[in-house]
Amino acid sequence: MGQKIHPTGFRIGVMEDWRSRWYAGKAEFKDLLVEDFKVRKYIKKKYSYAGIPKIEIERTRDAVVVLLHTARPGVIIGRKGAEVEKLQEELQNLTGRRIEIKIVEVNRPEIDAQLVAEDIAEQLGKRASFRRTMKRALDNTMDAGAKGVKVRLSGRLGGAEMSRTEKAAAGSIPLSTLRAKVDYGFAEARTPQGHIGVKVWVHQGDYLKMEAGTDGHDAQAGQVSKKPKRSRKR
Repeated sequence: MGQKIHPTGFRIGVMEDWRSRWYAGKAEFKDLLVEDFKVRKYIKKKYSYAGIPKIEIERTRDAVVVLLHTARPGVIIGRKGAEVEKLQEELQNLTGRRIEIKIVEVNRPEIDAQLVAEDIAEQLGKRASFRRTMKRALDNTMDAGAKGVKVRLSGRLGGAEMSRTEKAAAGSIPLSTLRAKVDYGFAEARTPQGHIGVKVWVHQGDYLKMEAGTDGHDAQAGQVSKKPKRSRKR
């Protein structure tokens, strides 16, 4: 038996934070949970082209704060912020609560597992060769600076009569190492023969090293202390 677990869920509470941050009693917990699901589904459906890998929700007694992580912030903000105000109004009508939207830009979309999975699913939906698509995704992600990447496709690949699973990997994916930042993404490619599931794992580096420096290394770690040379007496 394989011990399979969601890589992000495995790290929540240790190295990762919760995607929904609020507390509720037994009576209202189920309603707020369904509300979070509706908000995420509505935003992903409306802005499926905006590259949104993650939506975080924070609740206070007065308002709901929605943090939108996006690779294309200009698409959601719109001209003079008109689009984001429209979205805010639509979400308030959907939930019946005061909504506050904050846009968070994704700096490196090439190594974001969810965006990589959605890109592969889009290519498969356009009837591209799944082997060529997998190889291109691996090369692009590794070239962007990832430590490792793994792609797994399941379904009627290439329009075959019987569904099967194909996978490809490059670099290292330390799933059991909690301090390793392994990002996970899932998407579905809608083809005429049926849906194809796309799973992507991306090893982005070490949490502790990423906190120490932007490039994944401490600024002082690479410096070698040099002892002053002593002058020899003749």
